[in-house]
Amino acid sequence: MAKFISNRNETIRLFKNPFLEYFSHIHPATPLLVFIPVMILTSYFGIKETGLFTGIVCFVSGILLWTLMEYVIHRWAFHYHPKSETGKRIHFLVHGIHHDYPRDATRLVMPLLVSIPLATLFFFLFKLTFGIYYLNIFSGFVLGYMAYDSIHYATHHFKMEGKFGKFLKNYHLKHHYSDDSTAYGVSNPLWDYIFGTVPKHVQERKDSKAAAVAGKS
Repeated sequence: MAKFISNRNETIRLFKNPFLEYFSHIHPATPLLVFIPVMILTSYFGIKETGLFTGIVCFVSGILLWTLMEYVIHRWAFHYHPKSETGKRIHFLVHGIHHDYPRDATRLVMPLLVSIPLATLFFFLFKLTFGIYYLNIFSGFVLGYMAYDSIHYATHHFKMEGKFGKFLKNYHLKHHYSDDSTAYGVSNPLWDYIFGTVPKHVQERKDSKAAAVAGKS
């Protein structure tokens, strides 16, 4: 894994405005402190409304919905290539800086100036879309988001032990340092398999293992 680790811990100033610049940085634990209480409250009131079993089903559905959103945003929004100078500037602020400075520890998770308005938007969108089930779906969605932010930070800054942890770290760092047109899933590779954007080395390893198993049978 050492060949993937960048020494670029530095960052750059994004905004002349000191308020915006300050809030463009965030401690990786901040989203957890803000959104765990949100998840607990929406789960509690959601289960009171729908019952435990239905609430759990909706909660899991919300997690799955987040994984799809994670893939869609990363692939088609974060890796969109704008042509205008304004578009390029916005793209750099949103995601380009992360690829230029992937080990900037204070800009790896979404700042609250972005995440809170987006969470509010999704809350009311789910309310309009899912009726009485929206609280539990939103709660699962929030858990999915927190897992994404935490895993993303860990892939860049933690020694992820265990088979799955090492897989996720290698999977995401390949996206940064080898091929940024694959491996859009960060918390999991599910939608990469569905949409055919699994990195070549992962697919080749899977095929070789399948061939080995077939040869033994």
